[in-house]
Amino acid sequence: MLGLEFCRMKSRKGYVVEAVDRACDILQAFRADSELLRLSEVADRAGLSRPTAFRLLHTLERRGLIERAGEHAYRLGIRPLRSRARRLGFGSHSGEFAFSRDVADGLSRAAREQGVELLVLDNRYSAKIAIRNAETFIREGVDLVIEFQADEHFAAPVISSKLMEANIPLIAVEVPHPGATYYGADNYQAGLIGGRHLGRFAKQQWHGEVDEVLLMELRMSGPIPAARLTGTLVGIQEILPGLDERRVVRLDGNGRFGTSLESVRRHLRRSSARHVLVGAINDPSAIGALRAFEETGRADRCAVVGQNASAEARMELRRQDSRLIGSVGYFPERYGGAIITLALDILRKKPVPPAVFARHQLVTRENVDHLYPNDSIVLQGELDALLLRSH
Repeated sequence: MLGLEFCRMKSRKGYVVEAVDRACDILQAFRADSELLRLSEVADRAGLSRPTAFRLLHTLERRGLIERAGEHAYRLGIRPLRSRARRLGFGSHSGEFAFSRDVADGLSRAAREQGVELLVLDNRYSAKIAIRNAETFIREGVDLVIEFQADEHFAAPVISSKLMEANIPLIAVEVPHPGATYYGADNYQAGLIGGRHLGRFAKQQWHGEVDEVLLMELRMSGPIPAARLTGTLVGIQEILPGLDERRVVRLDGNGRFGTSLESVRRHLRRSSARHVLVGAINDPSAIGALRAFEETGRADRCAVVGQNASAEARMELRRQDSRLIGSVGYFPERYGGAIITLALDILRKKPVPPAVFARHQLVTRENVDHLYPNDSIVLQGELDALLLRSH
């Protein structure tokens, strides 16, 4: 368990140095890096007399292999010389989205830094593929799975059940899974931030006159991610307390640009609303809705807030005439380090909370260059491609 392989090679008895052999017995008496043992416990586990165990402990302490903890206890002073690297599985949401690419890149980088092996499979925004990928992780014998997929109703319970049966811990990113540790958005609070910004815009630019609130949903992700739209509506109503609930329209954009574009196109054919606030579940959906307003020449009638502040939204915010007035930042590029640390804590049996939330901040045209000063250098090629696809 300690990875001290040289301590286990005792098969050729004629070549064994007895003092080294006994020192190995002392080191192997400790069953964990942090375990504290008294002299009598070390002697009993190593099968040695107390005087012999004391001399060996004293020698190993001098060489830094053992540490004294207080007057009467000892612990290991070294990490394992060679231990099997932790092997984690990551079911990535989809390469289609800038947000999930940022999460995947951050995880891969953090895994390398921590000496963790990361097996990455793309769920391709498909419940069936996500389940198949989970089965692959089980066959591969990973120590823990990090799952980022959007189907809360069907795929999440199936994946959780399979991993639980295989005794593999699970971290669920953004969309909760039964029995999993959650990492991601504080959805309601993120929604409040976006909703208050929409409400303030309407109050300042339209004197509080709002004909319609359009909420772009992702229904398959379930009630927890949907809480960001609940928060959006509450945030608008905090600023505009007279807003009539009958003016709220909910459309399922499926969290995608194309689906949201088509959904809002159909809606605008029958809507004559002059002042429309749009709150979306994510940035692709927000930009899809915005393009529908632009196609019909009604962009000046809407104000849109997205969620995630991902690459496509940051490019859109830099368009001076854009009616995307903000996006709530989740900073997915920082997810990797936090998730890998959380995974290692779980595997080390440390107590962890049931949910760990990302930090949120409103990103607008005024602060996007301050928060993301390197976008023009690092992301320009990708952002140009995203902008072309979104038109």
